[in-house]
Amino acid sequence: YTKERSSIVVIGLSIHTAPVEMREKLAIPEAEWPRAIAELCGLNHIEEAAVLSTCNRMEIYVVALSQHRGVKEVTEWMSKTSGVPVSEICEHRFLLYNKDATQHIFEVSAGLDSLVLGEGQILAQVKQVVKVGQGVTGFGRNISGLFKHAITVGKRVRTETNIASGAVSVSSAAVELALMKLPRSCHNSAKMLVVGAGKMGKLVIKHLVAKGCTKMVVVNRSEERVSAIRDELKDVEIIYKPLSEMLTCAFEADVIFTSTASDTLLFTKENVHDLPPVSQEVGGLRLFVDISVPRNVGTCVADVENSRVYNVDDLKEVVAANKEDRIRKAMEAQEIIGEESKQFEAWRDSLETVPTIKKLRAYAERVRVAELEKCLSKMGDDISKKTKRAVDDLSRGIVNKLLHGPMQHLRCDGSDSRTLDETLENMHALNRMFSLETEISVLEQKIRAKVEQNQK
Repeated sequence: YTKERSSIVVIGLSIHTAPVEMREKLAIPEAEWPRAIAELCGLNHIEEAAVLSTCNRMEIYVVALSQHRGVKEVTEWMSKTSGVPVSEICEHRFLLYNKDATQHIFEVSAGLDSLVLGEGQILAQVKQVVKVGQGVTGFGRNISGLFKHAITVGKRVRTETNIASGAVSVSSAAVELALMKLPRSCHNSAKMLVVGAGKMGKLVIKHLVAKGCTKMVVVNRSEERVSAIRDELKDVEIIYKPLSEMLTCAFEADVIFTSTASDTLLFTKENVHDLPPVSQEVGGLRLFVDISVPRNVGTCVADVENSRVYNVDDLKEVVAANKEDRIRKAMEAQEIIGEESKQFEAWRDSLETVPTIKKLRAYAERVRVAELEKCLSKMGDDISKKTKRAVDDLSRGIVNKLLHGPMQHLRCDGSDSRTLDETLENMHALNRMFSLETEISVLEQKIRAKVEQNQK
């Protein structure tokens, strides 16, 4: 299998393939992405890696030196770090290779794979993968190239199509869902509580205001973010409360939105049980709309009388409404993605010549050194250092001059398909002429080095 070309592989679970209960166990916080990349690249058959972990997906992108072995190693790593058995991960994961993996990340970045078509937050999250990956050893040439190209695709699709017009985010879909569940007569009078004032929480607040809400309570760890939102949204009464007063605020709330990074539950059956019933004017039900992954509201809260719990998976109800429009917009975006996928694949193909360049240089250097030693031995022991250096420089000069032409014909950036085809033909010709394919492959060298390193 060392004759294989290394593959780009995505091993993922998304809102389309796995329930939130599983996704939250596998979720990796952004602060831990560098550690995850380092651990993944420590596996025998993984050379590069990146993690994309959001409320709707947990996807691991790798350059695998062997597809089958790489997937097995990554899946076992996911199981080890999350505590989810391999069999369960296999039941819900999806696997994509090379062109399909490229197509997938481009669709993700363009907002085509999102629950909410064209939503803008996913492009920001893809950009964050590149930002966090800068300087991390395992975030290598292929994976960083893939993600940077995905950002270009995301921008092009949003600029050249109307996919983002009227597009909603997870936060706005959460507000829509809450309003769908409330009687229309109380949309402006229902008491709203937002727990968490990060990016998602801020968007919830903005969408509530856009829907006519003029007063709400916001619970957050610190007041700084809430004050900034208050300054931005004039004529709206935003009351800040610290996290310690969350349950007191919940006493008076009809609708509670949660969007914090807490990895423990904020609302459980026990603490919700003591909350007083809400007014019949708002339907007599207290609504918990939880858009956090891991979740902030326990599923058992739904067992409490007059309480209803909704999480990110329930937003499908809001999205189902505009299905035809989604399909039409997606077709426009797919044309751009098709073009960009070809460009990226051509760039990857152009990297294929790198091992040949290395092997040709190594071959030429071995011949040079062997012939130099023969020459010096014939010249005897009494030659000066200056003469030795002159002969050495001469041999290097001849080799470099001879290699210059072949090397020029092996270099290509992939932007021109004709040039790329010629370059690959040249590569195969040089491999045949100098029997370079009989040498130990670069792939095999890498795998041996990794296995030896892991055995130490």
